[in-house]
Amino acid sequence: MFKKLFRTFAVFLFLSGSFLGKAISNELTFFTIGTGGTAYTYYPVGGMIANAISKPPGSRECGKGGSCGVDGLIASAVSSRGSVDNVNAIISGLRNSGFAQSDVAYWAYTGTGTMEGKEPAKDLRTIAALFQEHIHLVALKKSNINSVKDLKGKRVSLDEPGSGTYVDAKLILESNGLSTNDVKAEALKGKAATDALRNGKVDAIFVVAGYPTGAIVELASAVDIKLVPIDGAGAKALTSKYGFFSESPIPSGTYEGVDAVNTVAVGAQWFTSAKEDTDLIYKITKALWNKESRKLMDVGHAKGKTITPDTALSGVGVPLHPGAEKFYKEAGLIK
Repeated sequence: MFKKLFRTFAVFLFLSGSFLGKAISNELTFFTIGTGGTAYTYYPVGGMIANAISKPPGSRECGKGGSCGVDGLIASAVSSRGSVDNVNAIISGLRNSGFAQSDVAYWAYTGTGTMEGKEPAKDLRTIAALFQEHIHLVALKKSNINSVKDLKGKRVSLDEPGSGTYVDAKLILESNGLSTNDVKAEALKGKAATDALRNGKVDAIFVVAGYPTGAIVELASAVDIKLVPIDGAGAKALTSKYGFFSESPIPSGTYEGVDAVNTVAVGAQWFTSAKEDTDLIYKITKALWNKESRKLMDVGHAKGKTITPDTALSGVGVPLHPGAEKFYKEAGLIK
């Protein structure tokens, strides 16, 4: 009798657990955001945004100390190789969304520029423009590298081929009369790149990130560094040929002991697939720009304050997702 009761109770628990599990799973929507290396800007900003738009079941009500995100949504920031990797992951369905440089995304969408000859990523869609990313060309202060042209023959980290940094580094070299064959190229990322520079394994590194970026903050606190200018005729040639680049300085004091420097910048934008549900992307976009998210972004990261609705459509070269477009029309940001 006891064994029969035990078996009956076990079956009851199993069935109850199964039904409960299905009920909970039906309440949840998981949404991934491809970012970049953990030492740079995309990853912490992605985590901040994921936190802002998420609202798991059981969360406190909006305005009562709880999230004002999308009901049942669990968003997560996923570390990746960067812009090119994120675009490919979105198109293949591996990730729901991701960050990418405006230039990389436009070239992928149109099959032009550095993506010429590849099938256009026609399903790529924009959620929002986020912030400016500055190209950092970093060398030790004691080095004789004072311009892009001084990189000739030097050991230079261009980042990984799946990154927007790699794409931009090649274009910057070309606009200054160099190519990857003129340098001893390394494909290092994040802490591996800064450690290599600090230990004399490379002479310079390219980093594309919103300033201040953690990896360079840490590097500057350990050794004397400098930011090499990307300006003059090379920068003008670059910005004239590619409208996504703009000349923009990094202020003095951004990094310990480092003077102001003239460089170039691109836009960091958030993309998804045209196949993502319209209502879901509408709710996500709306949650991104609500008052509680604003509070979170103002204190969540140094770049957070620059992520605003006023610049949400700045430099957008890839069509908006219909869900995002619906929100921006309601908000009066587009007609």
